[in-house]
Amino acid sequence: MTAGIIALIIIGAVLLVLALWVMSQYNGLVQLRNFYRNAFAQIDVQLKRRHDLIPNLVETAKGYMSHERETLEAVIQARNSAESARGKVSTENAASMQDLASAEQGLGGALGRLFALSEAYPDLKANQNMLQLSEELTTTENRVSFARQGYNDSVTRYNNKREMFPSNVIAGMFGFAEASLFEITDEAERDAVKVSF
Repeated sequence: MTAGIIALIIIGAVLLVLALWVMSQYNGLVQLRNFYRNAFAQIDVQLKRRHDLIPNLVETAKGYMSHERETLEAVIQARNSAESARGKVSTENAASMQDLASAEQGLGGALGRLFALSEAYPDLKANQNMLQLSEELTTTENRVSFARQGYNDSVTRYNNKREMFPSNVIAGMFGFAEASLFEITDEAERDAVKVSF
């Protein structure tokens, strides 16, 4: 073999190793991106469940709390705002994630006021439908918290891979955008909605 052929074989081997490395880094980034997108889908499912429970909760409370219409309407308005933000969210858009977190924060506050007012209505507290709905809402709140944690863990793994050398080179070449965490800005919102009847 001539020196030229050996040089071509070495260059070909180096290019093959480089191509395999680029594919590996790219596939790793794609896999992590899909993990965090799936994790957000889990949050989305639980938020949808939460949003679907609220109208039933309000309808049940209406019969007992007819003169508390302002509170009931505030809950429905907050629910509709959260549902709208949920429909517009993009995991790669920090502003839309913040809008969703703010809307959910508003919904949590409105629900908190509803539950605080319901303490004054013993018949409402004893209503079986209200008890069942509040239990489902409590379970859903726990699921939302767990899903948020899973999502944020997935986003952190993805962002770490995206920002660390050498995969940051591949991320920059192929346009892997930073993912946004699902963060709560109001310290009071860090506590789960208290549901007790």
